[in-house]
Amino acid sequence: MIVTLTVNPSLDRTVELASALERGEVQRAAAAHQEPGGKGINVTRALVASGLATVAVFPGAETDPMVTAMRESRLPFVNVPIGGAVRSNVTLTEPDGTTTKVNEPGPALTERELAELTERVVLAAEGAAWLVISGSLPPSIDQGYYVRLVDHVAQRLGEAAPLIAVDGSGEPLRLLLESGLRVDLIKPNAEELAELTGTGSGDLFEAQPERAAAAAELLLDRGVGAALVTLGSRGAALVTRDATWFADAPAIEARSTVGAGDSSLAGYLLADAAGREPHDCLAQAVAHGAAAASLPGSTVPTRRQADQFSITVTRDASRDARHALSKEK
Repeated sequence: MIVTLTVNPSLDRTVELASALERGEVQRAAAAHQEPGGKGINVTRALVASGLATVAVFPGAETDPMVTAMRESRLPFVNVPIGGAVRSNVTLTEPDGTTTKVNEPGPALTERELAELTERVVLAAEGAAWLVISGSLPPSIDQGYYVRLVDHVAQRLGEAAPLIAVDGSGEPLRLLLESGLRVDLIKPNAEELAELTGTGSGDLFEAQPERAAAAAELLLDRGVGAALVTLGSRGAALVTRDATWFADAPAIEARSTVGAGDSSLAGYLLADAAGREPHDCLAQAVAHGAAAASLPGSTVPTRRQADQFSITVTRDASRDARHALSKEK
């Protein structure tokens, strides 16, 4: 079982444009799609599509359109009723795959609602293999919430606590990594990695994956068990305490990059649940991300759609050599 937490879920509407976006003009949509969303919910959707047991935890009133969409999609979930409405996000995709997103800030949560959300996460996580914490926090919530949550799960569940995976950015993630609490996996993209480490840039890391891997190594000193760094069309890198691997992305016709990173994380977790080796988890992550990018809107791929891609993974020999030299000393 994999539990996902999305503190700031959304009802995602994707509009596919028939031509390039022209600001200030009236344009026709070629198609439109609406899905329950938010990063953790996207991970749950992708896991369900590939047959893995999962449950999504998020705040939302029983009558909220977001909760209704979850029921209609037959996705397993636990919702915590709140007074505000779940936000709506709009994504515009152009024929060449260019994606423009307009995300609302999200509702305010009371202290009681937030405490109930934390409790529901603990109950759902008992006996789970992974707890996936994903996405942004609504403006009303203190940026240190992820620290308090991970600590609470560890204190309450002890040795039964699940592994922790985090796909976030900015202050909430920085504070969590500085807390010294155990984080088993993070999944930054190139831009988020640059922000988190204070080195390089998103463009640099995508152009030179080895530089991204070197930056990700810095995070291991902060208690991170492994870093899955997604690099857009360049694929991804996986950095663990033992080794670094790179995987090239297959050639695809990109239709929408919405949720591709979430599908990558789902692919990694699918392979991990099957007992696969880290480099196999990386390959499945890249295959799932590529499959997602080739589909319209925020559609998540099935395992069959992801497995049509053959992914080449290489191990970083230079890092192996550095390890060997350090051991000799």
